[in-house]
Amino acid sequence: MRSTHGRPVREVPDLSTAWLRVFLEVARSGSFTVAARTLGWTQSAVSRQVASLEAALGGTALFDRLPRGVRLTEAGRALVPHAEAVTESLLGAARELTALREVAGGRLRFGAFPTADAALVPHTLAAFRARHPHVRVSREEGLTPALLDRLATGHLDLAIVSTTGRVPLDAYELHHLLDESLYVAVPAGHPLAGAGEVRLDLLADADWVSGGPRPEGTLLDAALRRGFRPRVAHVVAEWTAKQGYVAAGLGVALVPALAAESVRPDVALLRVLDEGAPARAVYAAAARGRALAPAARAFLTALREAAARVPG
Repeated sequence: MRSTHGRPVREVPDLSTAWLRVFLEVARSGSFTVAARTLGWTQSAVSRQVASLEAALGGTALFDRLPRGVRLTEAGRALVPHAEAVTESLLGAARELTALREVAGGRLRFGAFPTADAALVPHTLAAFRARHPHVRVSREEGLTPALLDRLATGHLDLAIVSTTGRVPLDAYELHHLLDESLYVAVPAGHPLAGAGEVRLDLLADADWVSGGPRPEGTLLDAALRRGFRPRVAHVVAEWTAKQGYVAAGLGVALVPALAAESVRPDVALLRVLDEGAPARAVYAAAARGRALAPAARAFLTALREAAARVPG
């Protein structure tokens, strides 16, 4: 036969692994009788297995039959290392597959949007590593569109994404984690700091600190739903920096529930009263039609547990 590249390829012998196992046991013991006892077979069954192997190899005799036991022929001695390599390789494959099934090995590649890294991801990782310390974990951070691209191309097994930005998610297998509440971050000395909750339209005249110059496609969509267009005074992408601007009195900012744990003490959080839909939903996304590996399923379980503890 020929390969797809036009080069001749020799036929691979169609050998049973049971034949090789029996052959090696006979070679080690030098006796069909002892091999049969070790394997829990009859002597005639062992003899038939060896005969089948010899026939499959072109009728080559692998053992000299002696008055007392058997002895490897030259062909038999040549076959031993190959038979050992095949059986050891299969044993290795079985061990690796067992480790994957029991989440005692393998790898997990996941990505998360930045706010999820504030608390959801660390809590999840801590629980996952405690349960499955031998899984190789790699993490990427990025915005939802970039994470979905990485997922689609097979570079990630799971992506923690959100509906912020109205990103189309229909092409992915979605595992719902939580619907996030929103908070407004105000300076600790702000007149509303002790209110606990607030309607967004009470802050219609405030300066806002946002990750983009326009509210569309950001958390500030919530303000548009309340009937006013917020005035973005400062565009700051990184959450820690946003807090610094708020603490300095330069504006107020919206904070998703995922980031609520990590607010600095000179900033107060007010829960947003919004009669509409939640600000955003958070999902673990997987590629549609691609089976989740056991490690990814175990990580998803840990994600759901951590999501259940997110405030609000």
